[in-house]
Parts: sequence; structure tokens; C-alpha cells
Amino acid sequence: MQRLAAAISFFTRLPLWRMIEIDPRHYERVVELWPVAGWLTGGLSALTLWLASLVFDAPVAALLALTSRTLFTGALHEDGLADFADGMGGGTSRERILAIMKDSHIGTYGVIALALYYMLAATAIASLPVAVACATVFAADVWSKYCAGMIINAMPYARQREEAKNLTVYTRIRPATLLTGFLLSAWPLTLLHWPLALASLAPVIAAALLIMYIRHKIGGYTGDCCGAIFIISELCFLLTAAALHRTLG
Repeated sequence: MQRLAAAISFFTRLPLWRMIEIDPRHYERVVELWPVAGWLTGGLSALTLWLASLVFDAPVAALLALTSRTLFTGALHEDGLADFADGMGGGTSRERILAIMKDSHIGTYGVIALALYYMLAATAIASLPVAVACATVFAADVWSKYCAGMIINAMPYARQREEAKNLTVYTRIRPATLLTGFLLSAWPLTLLHWPLALASLAPVIAAALLIMYIRHKIGGYTGDCCGAIFIISELCFLLTAAALHRTLG
């Protein structure tokens, strides 16, 4: 229960740490519970999308759904994407990339990355029927969180522990919890009708390519890398689902 509370309080603004005494060590083992946090963040986005669709046109409803999660998480994932884009775009060496990524300011590459994400994600969501869009948004969030977590087992942390932004370095995911996480993440995919379920392959491919790219550039992961992989994987899921719906119905 403490690990679950740590995962939820870490990835959302729910102040569970005020109600439950959480051992700081549990924050290092939250990766395997990312899908559970995804049920909350993805569920909120889907609920907001459905409610907003009752009042607004599809593009506005889609943007409100994305905004609701940003507020709920404190822009945790989006901050990771922006810092990742700034570091990889502006850094010419491993040391410079890590220094830029640790800087809290958002530069040109980060602004462009965030703008592209919101525009493309909102457009993809708006192109789907409301019921299909809600299921897709929910499944994309949960499944992409699981795919992003694979970087923890793929490479070591890129910095020294004392140099981490939040002084937390995630522990590797154990084989048993990998299976549990997979089952928790895969269940929402059953809400998608064929062939939209094939969109689940896009985050797997995107995460694998990004992991290889990150290993080549800095030889290890950071929290920003995790956030960037999640956001990019989710976007690939949404775009693929929109393309499949348009071409195959």
C-alpha cells in the first residue's frame, strides 16, 4: 500500500503523503506501478474528454482532456519531454546534454516539442468518434507508461544519485512485477476494437528506438528520459490509432 501511495503521489497531485506515512525508499520502486497511476491519469483524461464532448466540438474537448492530465500530474511528463528535447537538441556532449536537461528552464527545442505534442495529440484524438477516442486515450496512457518503464531495466542511471533532480533513482523492475505490470497495462487495450488495438505496437517500437538513442547519446537514463519516452510513445499510439481508424475503419 505504501508503494502504491508513493506511485500515485509521485505521478499526481493527490496529497496521499499527507494521509499515509510513506517510507522514502518506496519512491524508488514506483516504476512497476506506473500502469496503476496510468489508470488514474488516463481515466481522468478519458472522463474529461467525454464530458467536454457534451458541450464542445471535438478539437476543444481533446485539448481539455490533455490539459486535465497536465494539471493533475503537475506537468510532470511534459516537463520531461521539454527538458529531453532541449538537452538532446542543444547538447553536443554527454556532459552538456545532462547539464541542459537538469536546468529547469525551457528552451526553444522544449517549446517546439510541447507545441507539436499538443497539436498532434489533440488532432489525433479529435479525429476519432467520442466513444472510441475515450477508450483510446485511456489505453494509450496506461500502455505507454508500461513501455516507458522498460528503460529502467535497459540501462543504468546516467548521473550520480546525489545529482538526481529529486534525489530518487528507480530500482530495476523484478520479473514477477513485469508480468503484473503487463497485465495491468494490457487490459485497457481490450476496450479497443480491431484494428485499433494494433496501435499498441507503436509505443513498443517508439520506446525501443528511443532507448537505443538515449543509450548512444548519454549511456543511461534520467527522469526526463522516462517522461519523454512516455509522451512520445503515447503520441505514436494516438497517431497510429487515428490512421488505422481512417484507413481501415
